[in-house]
Amino acid sequence: EPDVTIVSGLKDTVVSEGDDVTFRCQVSHENARDVEWKLQDVALQNNEMNEISVEKGRIHSLTLRKVTEQDIGTVTFRVGPHTSTA
Repeated sequence: EPDVTIVSGLKDTVVSEGDDVTFRCQVSHENARDVEWKLQDVALQNNEMNEISVEKGRIHSLTLRKVTEQDIGTVTFRVGPHTSTA
């Protein structure tokens, strides 16, 4: 299985409290396994507050819904040994 790398990383974003914010990361191969999203070093799951999805097989996205001051911090995307932060 080829090593999956990050082609296009996360971008820093400023958002107002109560708004939604989306982070995107493009990887080199479709169907990447061992993918993880974190906010402030806490692993995120797909639920009503966090929407985790994959578009076109290679663009992984995380949408944080109705952000609050507690959501301030570093978002990390990891695939295998590669990471991107914003």
